[in-house]
Amino acid sequence: MLLRELENYTGQLLAADRFRDYAPNGVQVEGRAEVRRLLCGVTASEALIDAAIAWQADAILVHHGYFWKNEDARIVGMKKRRLTKLLRNDISLLAYHLPLDAHAELGNNAQLAVRLGLVGDGYAGEQGLIWLGVPDIPLTLGELAARAEHALQRKPVLLGDPNLRVNRLGWCTGGAQGYFDVAIAHGCDAYLTGEVSEQNYHAALEQGVGFLALGHHASERYGVQALASHLAGKFDLDWCYVDLDNPV
Repeated sequence: MLLRELENYTGQLLAADRFRDYAPNGVQVEGRAEVRRLLCGVTASEALIDAAIAWQADAILVHHGYFWKNEDARIVGMKKRRLTKLLRNDISLLAYHLPLDAHAELGNNAQLAVRLGLVGDGYAGEQGLIWLGVPDIPLTLGELAARAEHALQRKPVLLGDPNLRVNRLGWCTGGAQGYFDVAIAHGCDAYLTGEVSEQNYHAALEQGVGFLALGHHASERYGVQALASHLAGKFDLDWCYVDLDNPV
């Protein structure tokens, strides 16, 4: 299919125009006009581009792309190397950030809920990016952490009492530790996200709530795969996912 048709469909599917984002959503680097082979990954690193070249991909689909707000605009160093490889090989780069976090079925929050057995029933926070809900069965914070470790193959950082009964929780994948207080204000016993900051420790202990940092990369592996699978099924594309391990 044509690259621009793919971009238009995906933008409508994810309601990309609805979001105030930190980077452009859609085609960030334009390659060949037609897309038959789509490689996806979490972040458009040089290693992911190398994998796309080796697989002879026409386009790369990621959650974390380029051209972030306040980023140095000069095409030098790491940015030059990445863009040179994309342009020389005529490979397009498509990136979807907040729209991919938020989508009700294909998004990172939705896909994390599937893997952790979380049942969503509401939203909170800026642009509705925090999901609210309950575990599918009664769990303690420690049991929820063990379930997350098994599902994501990464040991989470646990703040709070492992024996705390989790009756209600909030979650937002990636670097959303700043929304912890919002989740607490909405009656959550626990909050799950990708990263953790120093102040989250004190907030958890002093307010008697739980906090799990699952890993930024680990919590955001699944939305891009769900989206690529959907696009491949609709438009008869070949696709693959490349997981480049990241401890953060």
